Amino acid sequence: MLNTNTQKIIDIGKKTIAAEAKAVSKLVDYIDESFVNIVKAISKSKGRLIVTGIGKSANIAIKIVASLNSTGTPSVFMHAADAIHGDLGIIQTDDIVMCISKSGNTPEIKVLIPLIKNNGNIVIALVSEIDSFLAKSADYILRASVDAEACPNNLAPTSSTTAQLVIGDALTIALLENRGFTSSDFARFHPGGSLGKKLYLKVDDIIKLNETPKVYENDNLTNIITEITSKRLGATAVVNSYDQVIGIITDGDLRRMLVKFGNDITNLTASKIMSANPKTIPTGELAVNALRIIRQNNITQVIVTKNNKYLGMVHLHDLMREGIV
Repeated sequence: MLNTNTQKIIDIGKKTIAAEAKAVSKLVDYIDESFVNIVKAISKSKGRLIVTGIGKSANIAIKIVASLNSTGTPSVFMHAADAIHGDLGIIQTDDIVMCISKSGNTPEIKVLIPLIKNNGNIVIALVSEIDSFLAKSADYILRASVDAEACPNNLAPTSSTTAQLVIGDALTIALLENRGFTSSDFARFHPGGSLGKKLYLKVDDIIKLNETPKVYENDNLTNIITEITSKRLGATAVVNSYDQVIGIITDGDLRRMLVKFGNDITNLTASKIMSANPKTIPTGELAVNALRIIRQNNITQVIVTKNNKYLGMVHLHDLMREGIV
């Protein structure tokens, strides 16, 4: 019969998280000179980092490889069982092999490690049991020891795989920092999706797709309304005779104009309606910075300029369309 006691289920969830958090907190003691030597060895390697494992450790290996590749460390996943059945050819002369295992004593590991060592490749053990076959055979040890699994039977890989994942992240970030990996480098590896766009999409890319609503300071109300309506950005820039931005008129400004002037609007010009000193962003800036300006100032559009000359406008809807918001 299923136990559907609400409080008990909540307690189990919290207990699991607490157990894994405790296991992770102890890992800081294992970041030592051996960790430094591993980072240096991988950084100066002319080959790739081959990451292998079996069972749940193999799943963790796949994630670590993805993180490493995305941050500039060439890596390949190799399943330990497949390796001893033909996939060992993945490993090249200059490659370093990192083997992930909790016990370090699985049959596949005991067969695989001697073959790798015979080929002369450096072996890193990401392991919980430091007295294991894997740990004793490796050139370097990344320790991910845990006292117990979060599983009540101490069987299901929980705390141990979380520890492996965290050590893998620590290694990834250390390699990233050691290499001087920048946000520009990150953008080269993440060109797709909203993440990539935040790192490379510029305001120039957006304004070239938009209309450029613009009126001059002495333009009348008819011209202003026509410009805002036809360009469909909910606003228009106000410029002087040198095309320099001196203000902005939004739909909200028009409503406030009616409240302020009532029916006496016949002779109103742009300079009397506009909001002076509008928020601007220089050409060449990232679109995500335009979003920051929009959010900080609670507005819906920002004007793009070059030497204060008007180039175009970025609207909140543009950023939403690009998936940046």
